[in-house]
Amino acid sequence: MTVDAVALLIEGSLTPEFELPHEPDQYWRAVLEIRRERGEVLVAERDGDVVGLCQIVIFRHFQHAGGWCCELESVHVRHDLRGQGIGAHLLVHAESFARARDCYRVQLTSRNVREDAHRFYRANGYDQMSQGFKKFFD
Repeated sequence: MTVDAVALLIEGSLTPEFELPHEPDQYWRAVLEIRRERGEVLVAERDGDVVGLCQIVIFRHFQHAGGWCCELESVHVRHDLRGQGIGAHLLVHAESFARARDCYRVQLTSRNVREDAHRFYRANGYDQMSQGFKKFFD
């Protein structure tokens, strides 16, 4: 399953060259670490195939009286199955996961070029409130 999830990640990535499909153990170790830190990686399956995934990061926020916050990362649905409710199903489960961990908010970022994804998030109740910034290290 890890290999299939990595393949889906590569398919949906804007920077697939940074993924290591021949090293699935690194991804599985990441899942275990994510779980130790209160998060999860959700996987959607159809007929035994991985067709969607979503990483959930739970962290203590300094704001909101030190409340818990949920960040969604790596939300991907296989390109030929988009628009069939898989992504919405992942969001529902991610939000339920966050609520069960007393998060006061769920948030995510989406690259500017992903206009279809922006429409999807808005249709699922997410408001576009911020402009995100990233700085990569060599």
